[in-house]
Amino acid sequence: MKALCWMGVNDLSVEDVPEPTILNDQDVIVKVRASAVCGSDLHLIDGYIPAMRRGDILGHEFLGEVVEVGPGVRDRRVGERVVVCSIISCGRCRYCRRGLFSACDNGNAEPAAFESLYGYAGAGIFAYSHLVGGYAGSHAEYVRVPFADVGAFPVPEDLSDDEAVFASDGVPTGWMAADFCDIEPGHVVAVWGAGGVGQMAAAAAKLLGAARVIVIDRFPDRLRMVERELGLETLDYTRVDVREALRDLTAGRGPDACIEAVGMEAHGNGPQYAYDRVKQAARLEDRAVALREAILSCAKGGVVSVVGVFGSFVDKFPMGAVVNKGLTIRSAQQHGHRYIPMLLERMAAGEIPTAHLATHPLPLSDGVRAYDMFKHKKDGCVRAILHP
Repeated sequence: MKALCWMGVNDLSVEDVPEPTILNDQDVIVKVRASAVCGSDLHLIDGYIPAMRRGDILGHEFLGEVVEVGPGVRDRRVGERVVVCSIISCGRCRYCRRGLFSACDNGNAEPAAFESLYGYAGAGIFAYSHLVGGYAGSHAEYVRVPFADVGAFPVPEDLSDDEAVFASDGVPTGWMAADFCDIEPGHVVAVWGAGGVGQMAAAAAKLLGAARVIVIDRFPDRLRMVERELGLETLDYTRVDVREALRDLTAGRGPDACIEAVGMEAHGNGPQYAYDRVKQAARLEDRAVALREAILSCAKGGVVSVVGVFGSFVDKFPMGAVVNKGLTIRSAQQHGHRYIPMLLERMAAGEIPTAHLATHPLPLSDGVRAYDMFKHKKDGCVRAILHP
């Protein structure tokens, strides 16, 4: 079969690879119908996530048709259209039973490297290096899905493939980010990042009752999309001092909750950003411009929700602000299994719009070009959707 493979730092290629097979009795094989690019993929492509190997298949946000089921699968059937959570969880361990699916004890098939870095192993993740299981990804014609009764969800007929694919990762990650914020009536929420996850976090914050939601980015087309599709306020951080602007918009208090949806390659201005770039180039730290700004902007007693991907250390972390303002920081890889069934219902009811995110539907054979457009924000690309 054809698959989009990581061949080295900033080197991708569509290759012929073997088709997946059932390895465990709870597996299914899914014929991929749609697979979205994601901002966290860029950290792999740029070489900031260790343990990638030449030939690894990329892609973790996908939807497809079940074509084969293992003997232990109870709930999924051949011919079913399913969206698959990007996190691989067993559904039975202590953490899964508590709804902490990305902390699963059994989803990571290669836990030793993760344990050596962080002291424990988290769940597996499709196509996100051999730190988290070394699972083949979804930018391919077929993909093996472990624990399919837990992580594969039937898709309502009213949703198209290119709408429903975002229920795999972008929508539940965004919803979790807002859910972490403990939003109450009258609250103001600020979101750093107007990509797919940031937009879904902003939409979720509004649905969960925020009085105002303000999205921060630097790309005019993305900011206009937020205003047009979601009806929310925006700030261009290249034109305003974000902390000052947020104080002005909140009677001097700052937002009640701040969501960081950017991650380890955050862009910024000034000498601090230049310093971060040098240290990240030397693999000494992650760039945390947006995270620092969210902490320093947040109101006293507020929540900082972090769903951008970080993998290393963060320099000049404003811990004094966290302590002296009484902030709560919440973070995780997405616990998507907790949310996806509910979110599919809301998406089918038109409450969570996603069609506008799929700006560039392309064949799998154009996967290299898709990532070039996505990475460099060409032609207004918010998300490319690859179709085998």
